[in-house]
Amino acid sequence: MSIKCIALDLDRTTLNSEGKLSIENKRTLEELIAKGIEVVIASGRAYATLPSDVMTVAGIRYAVCGNGATVYHVPTGQCIRRCQLSAETLETVLAVTADEIVSYEGFIDGIAYAGKEYVENPVKYGATPQAVAYVQSTRHMQENIVAFLKENKNRLDSMDVIVRDEESKHRIWRKIENATDEVYITSSVEQLLEIADQNAGKKAGVEFVANKLGLRREEIAAFGDADNDIDMLQYAGVGIAMENASVGCKAAADFITKHHAEDGITYGVREILRLLP
Repeated sequence: MSIKCIALDLDRTTLNSEGKLSIENKRTLEELIAKGIEVVIASGRAYATLPSDVMTVAGIRYAVCGNGATVYHVPTGQCIRRCQLSAETLETVLAVTADEIVSYEGFIDGIAYAGKEYVENPVKYGATPQAVAYVQSTRHMQENIVAFLKENKNRLDSMDVIVRDEESKHRIWRKIENATDEVYITSSVEQLLEIADQNAGKKAGVEFVANKLGLRREEIAAFGDADNDIDMLQYAGVGIAMENASVGCKAAADFITKHHAEDGITYGVREILRLLP
């Protein structure tokens, strides 16, 4: 199997249940890089919120962030691809969600900003108790997030609408899609509607890196767990879903590996792809 690049989602894929890179997975990434295989981060996270234990793995050169809204060159921290959300799209999203019980996040230059009501009580908006520390340590809290987003309407890389339940998420999703065709909408967790420009998506970000490296899609493997990974897994020559993945993600995959809490990345690399002994 001629795999020259591996694209990795982070949360609930490469990271364990504590949101950390396990010793085994770190060793696997280091061995892949030493073998000359490109390891690419492909996350819904903003660049500044990527975990240090992944970012300090020597040899990782590219990070697809914000579900493909941006791509960064890791050694320099330079953004090398950006497809910003338009001011008109932001206004449309805010207008169609104005009567909903929601909050928002905005991502600008790799930094995550969120409303005070969400940062102070993420669980109220559907976040798991385990996610509270992550939200509160990575979000720059804004007293009035709507005003902040409007003030920065020409600088947004992407945004999230934070909902309270699955039913309202799907209702709001439909409302936004009916109001504009200039957005890429996806979801990685129950409480988030993740919104970017229509040219975003993890597939688009990974394809950009592949073209930069002169690689064919058949030479790429991708790992993911959620619906925002589906287009990336379908694009890759080999798409691998975690045992804990969503139904849609598993359906898009060629193979299923072990649970993210059981070093599913290492298992997938060694037992499915057979890239390492």
